Amino acid sequence: MFDGFSAATVEVGDTTIFVRRKGEGPPLLLLHGFPETHLMWRAVAPALAANFTVLCADLRGYGASGAPESDDQHAPYAKRAMANDMVQLMQAQGFARFSVAGHDRGARVAYRMALDHPDRVERLALLDVIPTGEAFDRADSRLTLDYWPWSLLAQPAPLPERLLGANPEAVVDDALGGWGSDRASFPDTVRDAYVDALRDPAKLHAICEEYRAAATIDRKDDESDRRAGKRIICPTLLLWAEASGLDRWYDGGPLAIWKDWAENVTGRAMSGGHFFAEQNPGATIAALHQFFRDSLR
Repeated sequence: MFDGFSAATVEVGDTTIFVRRKGEGPPLLLLHGFPETHLMWRAVAPALAANFTVLCADLRGYGASGAPESDDQHAPYAKRAMANDMVQLMQAQGFARFSVAGHDRGARVAYRMALDHPDRVERLALLDVIPTGEAFDRADSRLTLDYWPWSLLAQPAPLPERLLGANPEAVVDDALGGWGSDRASFPDTVRDAYVDALRDPAKLHAICEEYRAAATIDRKDDESDRRAGKRIICPTLLLWAEASGLDRWYDGGPLAIWKDWAENVTGRAMSGGHFFAEQNPGATIAALHQFFRDSLR
């Protein structure tokens, strides 16, 4: 699925990050969401590698990356820590400045990186998210029922870990077949890889810790930035799933929310459900290439 890509495991302080890389153009980092790994970019990354140096990384706690021990505050799995991983990864790969596209949890790491390291991020693409603090502040029964990981995985250990570990196949199948997506369109090899990534108890705990951090530290970090008037200064692209909760629930839509966070943001809805990068890769490639091509000049 990643023909011609090199693979490396990079030390980034308290953990390691697995990354695949191909291309010789401007650097572009791609970050995945839950319950995926870097494999979600299997159709998008090779196409973009024709014009960019594409790097696909597993977030800490996911896939082949490390899962360092957490603490009572969940700080090792805050988006700030995960963003620092990626800054160190890109520096180790020879890039002090780069563009980044993130989906789902990876988008939350990406926008935190743009806020904390504005000198590092040249252009930013966010796929199917609104800011973490905004999601919690606007949460109602629709979010609780439609996007169960937000409430379930943030519960105290060990309940979520035990539930996910008891039947990871059910977790992956429900996710890939829900949120406007179609389970039948995911190859068995990819589905099985996502399931295997949830079989390791240390990884399960890490993933749940990341959700717990979102409900606590990440939310507070967002609130602090809003009070301070901190904004994303790089050009930002927002893509979201057509007819999804993001598309229907919020007055003015998700783009209006992000305009309060970013100085220069554009975007549109995409067909293919929450996992449109996997179910509609052609449109995703076109949208990302059009947005990032300014870095080719």
